[in-house]
Amino acid sequence: MHNPLRPDIELPPPSPRIAELAGQCLDNIDGLIGDWLEMVRPVRTTYADRVPDVQFRDTAWHAFELLLRTVAQLPVPPHIAGVSQRVGEDRARQGVPLDALLQAARLDFRVVWAALVRRADPADMTELVESAYHVWEAVEGHVTGIMTAYQRTILEMGRREEDERRMWFARLLESEGRNPTVVRDAGLALGFTASGRYLCAASSAADGPGLHRAAMALRAAGAPVQQQMVGGDAVLVVQLGSRTTREGVLDQLGDSPCGVAPPTTGLSSVPRAAVLAVATAQVLPPDATSPRLLEDSWLDVLAHRAGDFARDLAADVLGGLDGPDVTATEADRLLQTVRTHLSGSGSIADTADALYCHRNTIQHRFARFHQLTGRDVRRPGDAALVAVALRADRG
Repeated sequence: MHNPLRPDIELPPPSPRIAELAGQCLDNIDGLIGDWLEMVRPVRTTYADRVPDVQFRDTAWHAFELLLRTVAQLPVPPHIAGVSQRVGEDRARQGVPLDALLQAARLDFRVVWAALVRRADPADMTELVESAYHVWEAVEGHVTGIMTAYQRTILEMGRREEDERRMWFARLLESEGRNPTVVRDAGLALGFTASGRYLCAASSAADGPGLHRAAMALRAAGAPVQQQMVGGDAVLVVQLGSRTTREGVLDQLGDSPCGVAPPTTGLSSVPRAAVLAVATAQVLPPDATSPRLLEDSWLDVLAHRAGDFARDLAADVLGGLDGPDVTATEADRLLQTVRTHLSGSGSIADTADALYCHRNTIQHRFARFHQLTGRDVRRPGDAALVAVALRADRG
């Protein structure tokens, strides 16, 4: 017996008598549907509002005709043969739970079997029992077709939804938050609130899996999240709330090397925050093993974003250290002293302690640095300029 529902299984055909009984049942599909509707009522209550009664009954009619024609070895018209796939696809789009759908479909066996038993003579019972496998295989083939189509449709719907989310996020970034219509529609597609508070993180493509893992965990915790590649960078946006704090997001990022922009209010401000997060990620040291905040990275970001001007700045501010009366050892010692001073509290005493020197030694080095470069790191303006030049020189 060739089962159109299970082409991978070849069974001996049911006896002519059982095929005849199945053919008789075809003449009373209305009665079978009535029995099935009564039996399936408790299951259907979970999704009755999602599937119209007419559609529910029509697909049941086609399903029972398919099952009975299969058992009776009668031709199956194409519009009947595709009912399993149609049911799976339609119910997936209608949001019917898969377990409830399959439970209802498996009740077909009980209805068809009961109908066969009612029509069988006592002498038919042995043949009927021997043919139970054919009836069960027909029902299971129908159930398998429903499940396969349902799962495939869910995957396709998920891909389309994710494609739509990516498209709207890209449009939000391209608009730079200046188009209120785009901001509104992007918020609807992404599940973000226009007036919400957001945190943006970014990393290189190589470190993107860390952001993806954080996005999965945050989404599972109920936080609105979007994570995708933007150009060559991975970007993560999280809407903060009472249970999703900045500290909580940083904990989820864990040991992922990434740049993190300051929290920002309003969906329209997210594009700029994403730019700042990417800028921070681009100045991460090669050995970074954790998130880095923009507030701790401004000097590096400014030096990096200055481009050719950064190199010119380094040459202008620090060029005097390459003069003929300065040895490489002295230049290194002066740079170490200045870096220690600028990265610390700004106190000469603290700098002296950090370098195990006398305060006067530090003062002399600052004076020498001033003499060679024209910049006095004890003056705030010069100190800021030297700090940026040092970052540019390091880059």
